[in-house]
Amino acid sequence: METSAQRTGGWFKWTALATGAAAAGVAAVVTATSALAGYFARRVVIPEKLRLADVPVLAVIPDGPVLQIVLPATPDTTVAGTFALYFDNGRAHAVIGRILAYVPREGSVTREVLRVEGGDLRAATAGWWSGSIHAHPDELGLDSSEVTLNLPGGPAPAWFVPAPGALPTWAIMVHGRGGTRAEGLRAVQVAHRLGMNSLLISYRNDPEAHAAADGRYGLGLTEWEDVDVAIDHALAHGARDVVLIGYSMGGAICLQVADRGRNRGRVLALVLDAPVIDWVDVLAFQAKLNRIPERVGRYGQFMLSHPLGRRITGLAAPVDLKSTDWVSRAVELRTPTLAIHSVDDDFVPFGPTAELARRNPEMVTFEPFSKAGHAKEWNVEPERWERVVADWLRPRLGRYTLPREHTGG
Repeated sequence: METSAQRTGGWFKWTALATGAAAAGVAAVVTATSALAGYFARRVVIPEKLRLADVPVLAVIPDGPVLQIVLPATPDTTVAGTFALYFDNGRAHAVIGRILAYVPREGSVTREVLRVEGGDLRAATAGWWSGSIHAHPDELGLDSSEVTLNLPGGPAPAWFVPAPGALPTWAIMVHGRGGTRAEGLRAVQVAHRLGMNSLLISYRNDPEAHAAADGRYGLGLTEWEDVDVAIDHALAHGARDVVLIGYSMGGAICLQVADRGRNRGRVLALVLDAPVIDWVDVLAFQAKLNRIPERVGRYGQFMLSHPLGRRITGLAAPVDLKSTDWVSRAVELRTPTLAIHSVDDDFVPFGPTAELARRNPEMVTFEPFSKAGHAKEWNVEPERWERVVADWLRPRLGRYTLPREHTGG
C-alpha cells in the first residue's frame, strides 16, 4: 500500500517535472522572442549589400516608335507616374512612363518605355523598381563635376551641379536608407531654376563610400556628421548658407544636422520628402507590417536603444530613439521646414509628419500628396512637387538678389 510520504514524494516529483517542462517552454518562447527581436533590430541597422532584382520582365514589345514593357501587376508597377526599372545589376535602367494596359485577371501591366540608359532592355529578365529615374546628372543635360568629401571615416564622392549666376545658397541633397546620391537628382532641376548650386552627397555605408566602423546605420544619429562635412565644403566654395533636401532617413539625418551640427546656423531651410519624423513610430509600423508581435517589436527597439543590445545588433553605441522623436520635440525645431509626404506611404507613415506640422506651424509646412507610396511624390506629380518646393523656397531666398531668369516657377 502507498504511504502518505510516497504519495507526497510522487506528487513533488511530478510537479518538478511539470514545472521543468513549463520552464523549458517559457525558455523556448523567450529564446524565440529574443531571436526574432534581434533579427528585426539587425535588419533595421545593417545596410543591404545587394539590391534584389525582384520585378520579372515578362515581355518587351516594340510598337513603332513606342517601346512597351510588360511587368507583373504589383502595388508599385500599377501606380501612374514616371519610374525606373534598374537591370543588369544596376548598370542600366529603363525610364518607365504611362500605363498602356492593366489586366488584373492576368496579373500584368503594360507600360510605355520612355528611354533606356546604359543597356539592352530586351535582354533583361528582371530588375528592381525605383523612383530614381536618373542615374547621373548627365541625363539631366546639366553640367556637373565629381568632388570628394573627406568624411570622418574616409573619402566619399559627391556630384556638384552648378547653377548659372548662382546665389550664395546651396542645395545639399541627402538620400534615404539603402539609396544613393542619384535619389536627389529629382530635386536638382528646381534647385537649378531657383539659382542654387546643388551638392548630391554619399555618406557612410553607401556602396560608393566607406563603411562605418561598426558597419551599421545610425538612423541619422551618426550620419549627420557627414552632412556637416558637406556643408563645410559648400561654405569653403562660396556658399553663405544651405538648404538641406532629405528623403526618408535622409530627412531624419537633416533634422539632426539642424539640431546638433556645428553648421546648424548655416542651414537656411529643410525640404523633407517622406521623412522619418519618429523612428519609434516607424519601427512599430514595420513590425506590424511584417506581422511581428508587438512585444517582439518593442524588444527590438530595446535592443537598438540600450547598451545591452549592442552584442546583438553590432552597434558601436546604442541609438537614442528618443532624440529622433520630433513629434515630442516639435517646439525644439527652429529651422523653417517644408515636409512633403504621401498619405498612403506604405513604409514611413505620414502621421508623425502631419502631427509635427500641427504642433509647430510656425516652422513646419506640411504638403500632403496621395497615391505615391514611399518617397515617390515627385514621380507621381513632378510639376506639383517642383511648384510646391519653388513657391515655398523662393521667399526664403529673397534675402539675396535673384537674377531675372531665376524668378520663374
